[in-house]
Amino acid sequence: MQRSLTQISGSGLFIPIGITRNEVIFDDDQNSENAKIMFNDLSVILPGFLLCCVIAAAASFVSDHYGGPKFLYALLIGIAFHFLSDNHKCVAGIEMSAKKLVRIGVALLGVRIAVSDVSDIGAAGVGALAGAVMLTICFSLLLARVLKLPPILGLLSGGATGICGISAAMAISSTLPQNRDNEHYTLLTAIGVAIFSTVAMVLYPLLVTSSGLTTAEAGLFLGGSIHDVAQVVGAGFMISPEVGDAATLAKMFRVAMLMPVVVLLVFVFRKDREDHGEGRAAKQPIVPLFLLVFIGLIIINSLGLIPADVVTLSSGISKWCLVISIAALGVKTSFEKLSELGWRPVILLMGNAMFIAAYMLVIVYLGRLSAG
Repeated sequence: MQRSLTQISGSGLFIPIGITRNEVIFDDDQNSENAKIMFNDLSVILPGFLLCCVIAAAASFVSDHYGGPKFLYALLIGIAFHFLSDNHKCVAGIEMSAKKLVRIGVALLGVRIAVSDVSDIGAAGVGALAGAVMLTICFSLLLARVLKLPPILGLLSGGATGICGISAAMAISSTLPQNRDNEHYTLLTAIGVAIFSTVAMVLYPLLVTSSGLTTAEAGLFLGGSIHDVAQVVGAGFMISPEVGDAATLAKMFRVAMLMPVVVLLVFVFRKDREDHGEGRAAKQPIVPLFLLVFIGLIIINSLGLIPADVVTLSSGISKWCLVISIAALGVKTSFEKLSELGWRPVILLMGNAMFIAAYMLVIVYLGRLSAG
């Protein structure tokens, strides 16, 4: 049944009969309040985000006019602005750029990849990547024992190194009993992984070029050995877009390993959580949303349903998101914090990084020998 309308005098606004003027004014006030909240959220994020955008634009300008990898330039210029990482006006925008934009950028990379590209990794490559995750965790637990460090720190650092960096550390941490010690170990792991992953992003492309690896081999090595997704993408695209795509694809297989590892740890530490009075672990998504989007876009692209113009536009947006994200990672990078970890955790994290890099190099060369 349609309700009659009445006009508020002089306002040009019609409202249904039975609704008072005060209710309309209340709704307007509510909308105004919501708009203020949205504006305040934007004003909190904007300064840090614009800083990262300017750094990314500067890196792109230098790369386009003088040559060289824009991702490396973005990282180095970002490090020069580390003094702004603790500025309260910039923190929120820098964090958003480093964590959110990289996921958007990686998800959109799916439009550049088809199922036929996935087959290039092969069953052996998938097995090697799964082995990299499990063996790195086991090695980290063993090395932590040798260094007389807590097993939980070995588990966190091994999982972060073997799977997907800080995201893996946080997901694994959510399955552990929530106490002060475990929070401290998670923080140590996050700081160390962020630094070593950035170092790997700079050094591993040099190793790839000097070793004469093919595009597929370089992608498998970079995607299988570098900790965080953002640094994998940055390292790959420093060499070429093709290596960047191959490295991202290999990395996504490692990210997918987060699900079975977290599920297993939920059961392993269930009794410990109950002993600490926790009925449920903190809720964390088992499968990251950006991974699902990435896989979905690969499938859609393989079916030929994405127009060429959309692929070009999405690739451009993806690249800008990733450059801005790398700039934010540079701003966040602090080599001073590495010294605060103590020498034994540093040795643990360095040992894990060297182990998985050596493992992937062995896999690459064994694959080359078997192909020959």
